[in-house]
Amino acid sequence: MKIELNALTIERLRESLGGQAGYFKLFVDTEGCGCNGVIVILIVSKPDITDIEVQTEPFSFFVDRQQADLFDESMRLVADENYPSYKLVSDSTLFSSNIRTRDIR
Repeated sequence: MKIELNALTIERLRESLGGQAGYFKLFVDTEGCGCNGVIVILIVSKPDITDIEVQTEPFSFFVDRQQADLFDESMRLVADENYPSYKLVSDSTLFSSNIRTRDIR
């Protein structure tokens, strides 16, 4: 899996780390949403034992192995210029246009 990041996205992700160590995890949160799930970018201090690393540069991204099949092999994560959110797209689909980060370190 590869996640393409543009310059604004890299800047925003770096800011969200706040100068501290951390990893990003693409996660489909189904708890309390009453739907199929909401994609969130978790900021974690270490990956879970069930997580697989999908990218290392410029940041480490992980995904739970049970959720890996929900994503495409090649995707683009794009920061919204006017709002603190991201959209995740691939050549075949729009996964979400309102993805937030959640720091759980």
